[in-house]
Amino acid sequence: MSGVIFSIIAGAAMSVQGVMNTRLADKIGLYESNAIVQGTAFLLSLIAVWVLGKGSFRGIADVNKFYLLGGVLGLVITVTVMLGIGKLSPTVAISIILISQLAVAALIDAFGLMGSEKIMFGWNKFLGMALMIGGVLLFKRW
Repeated sequence: MSGVIFSIIAGAAMSVQGVMNTRLADKIGLYESNAIVQGTAFLLSLIAVWVLGKGSFRGIADVNKFYLLGGVLGLVITVTVMLGIGKLSPTVAISIILISQLAVAALIDAFGLMGSEKIMFGWNKFLGMALMIGGVLLFKRW
């Protein structure tokens, strides 16, 4: 149950953050707002490590170096969410983002990528994706 609650919080936070970042970008610029967003996240991350951290950075030598590119994706995510919301409405942009997330997560599961357990992507999941895409198209049309 806690996974569901955390996921709901993450989804809500992403939607609110996307709109907040876009409105900030409207006033100060896309990359300037991104610097503030990422800089604030960096500072808060350092505080979280200091207060809550129980791991060790020593293990970083044993990590697949590909996984260190997550920060690069943070930049891509923040900028493209702002651009998407700026060009579409928040609802349409976030709906498309969610469908994209689900499709990529399904590929990761289906092929067991990045150490994930392989999970079959059957007809019912394809139908669910088609319904989601149809819902966004229907929403956008009216």
